[in-house]
Amino acid sequence: MSAQPADLEHLQKSDTARFAHASERQFARLLDFYAIEWEYEPTSFDIDWDRDGKVTQRFTPDFYLPEFDLYIEITTLNQKLVTKKNRKVRRLRERYPEITCKIFYQRDYLSLVTKYGLEDASG
Repeated sequence: MSAQPADLEHLQKSDTARFAHASERQFARLLDFYAIEWEYEPTSFDIDWDRDGKVTQRFTPDFYLPEFDLYIEITTLNQKLVTKKNRKVRRLRERYPEITCKIFYQRDYLSLVTKYGLEDASG
């Protein structure tokens, strides 16, 4: 059964966007609930180059919040990946000091998931 126009009025942006992880969809739902405008992975930043000037590494933060001019990276994975993301955000800050990017760590994420009843990990 397809959605009728009246049904589409109730859809949030988080219901129609495609996310890499359920945690990102849950975070987007929280932003939608509070009517905070967001964009999903809108910008990739070159953060490392080889000797010839060829880009060797890019970083694409998960969310951009235009109202706050803020990028957010969600990290709910293992410590090895958290360390890697910390390194990428550090490089982003070094190369683009005008860009603000915050990492949202697992403990913070789990606290919000519990507080706002977003436990549905299926996304």
